[in-house]
Amino acid sequence: MGDGVAPTSSGPSYLPGTDMPRFLRDMMQFVGLADDDLAAIRRSAPLVLRHERSLTSALYDHFLKFSRSAQFFLGEDGAVDDARLERRKHSLGRWLRESAEAALTQEFSYYLLSVALAHGHRGQPPGAIPPHLMIGAMSLTQTALASVFAGELGAADAAAASTAWNKLLLVQLSVFMLAYLPPRPVA
Repeated sequence: MGDGVAPTSSGPSYLPGTDMPRFLRDMMQFVGLADDDLAAIRRSAPLVLRHERSLTSALYDHFLKFSRSAQFFLGEDGAVDDARLERRKHSLGRWLRESAEAALTQEFSYYLLSVALAHGHRGQPPGAIPPHLMIGAMSLTQTALASVFAGELGAADAAAASTAWNKLLLVQLSVFMLAYLPPRPVA
């Protein structure tokens, strides 16, 4: 590496989709998501879940402000498809609930991959969600969570929760990006 630090590896290269638990572990190590972070996520979970509906509504309200993201929630007539929007809010709520458990199990790792594929390989119009909108959505989510933490927790707990959630969201974003990239081995 040139900086005197030996690279770490958990074995030979592999395709992430064939071993999602390993990919999550590797990414957790890379972003420094440790046991104390997982504990901070779990401690903040009741607060996140209490705000689940307002967080999901705010995110989708934001999406509807921009034509490039609103298009994914419109019917053939160009009006907001309320049923589709409610399904998406429900799905986002489930993702928040699953994430708040911070149970990074094999099942959860493949759940994340299925979410990634659902966004990156959509067959129906208007097609796949562009990767830059997925990245932006994760940033909006982290910002919203940080605001909730800052408004309802002490400074130290808010900082710990925000930092931990940021690491978790970055791990998840790395999974989501798998849907946009050609499969290639990682070490």
